[in-house]
Amino acid sequence: MEPDLSAIKAIALDIDGVLTDGGLIPLENGDVLRVTDAKDAFAVRFAAKRGIIMSIMSGGNTVALHKRMLSMHIREEDIFLGCRGKLSVFRRFCEQHGLDASEVAYFGDDIADTQVLAACGCGFAPADAAQEAKDAADIVTSRPGGKGSVREGIEMILKAKGLWVFDPDRFDELY
Repeated sequence: MEPDLSAIKAIALDIDGVLTDGGLIPLENGDVLRVTDAKDAFAVRFAAKRGIIMSIMSGGNTVALHKRMLSMHIREEDIFLGCRGKLSVFRRFCEQHGLDASEVAYFGDDIADTQVLAACGCGFAPADAAQEAKDAADIVTSRPGGKGSVREGIEMILKAKGLWVFDPDRFDELY
């Protein structure tokens, strides 16, 4: 059965392999460099501005990641970094917002994401996700992680809700 994308009220995302291509560049200070796609980030901000609750649930945990998520209009209370056991984090997120799991879409790419992909209203996996994640997801995007997969999924959701609408004359004000 196809998931009802018009019923989605919140979107939760993994970072590595979803918002990024999974590549990590170690830095001398012990941190790692991750690259996110600007089109994915635009879609996240656009969804947030359209009233979709946006969340991050990732095992990664750096100051840079935290700042990047805030810049994408993800609220502080919806940023879950350094998390292990994502299903319990997902349940807590739903409870905090009074959401049923069926009202939340989740984007994940690996084995650690499979429980949430199966429990949510619509699970999305990037084209290059681990097979276990693809098997647990409802939708496998045509794009790989960090290369437009998030944008593709968010577009699907917002189009189903009638929210993927633009006014180029008011772009700076609305987007």
